[in-house]
Amino acid sequence: MKQIDKIAWIEIQDKKILSTRTFGKDKYYIPGGKRELNETDAQALVREIKEELSVDLDQNNLEYIGVFEAHAHGHDASTTVKMTCYSAKYSGTLKANSEIEEMIWLTSADKDKISPVDKIIFDFLHQNDLLD
Repeated sequence: MKQIDKIAWIEIQDKKILSTRTFGKDKYYIPGGKRELNETDAQALVREIKEELSVDLDQNNLEYIGVFEAHAHGHDASTTVKMTCYSAKYSGTLKANSEIEEMIWLTSADKDKISPVDKIIFDFLHQNDLLD
């Protein structure tokens, strides 16, 4: 089994979650990415969100949400993804940048548009009355 280890930023407004679609992909993903060598979760998340969405996360405000695992979309059946999720306040204006083609606000009714691990996260958020 191969595991992809990622971190993700959960941004919810009006019970909708911010999701992104990368150029050439057919599904939306919760924004985030992989750590670089020797990066902490906070450092990696701040860097990834700045690269992808042009905003600055407040590292001092990072709030751990949970770890979620599922089959990695677009990979063979033996590959899973582990997403460590945080929320945090941000400053700046959200804008798709770098490899991000589109930003969208989704609800639990949009699960047909997202990856398997995001479906688990959406269910968790919905069960906790954070997501419509």
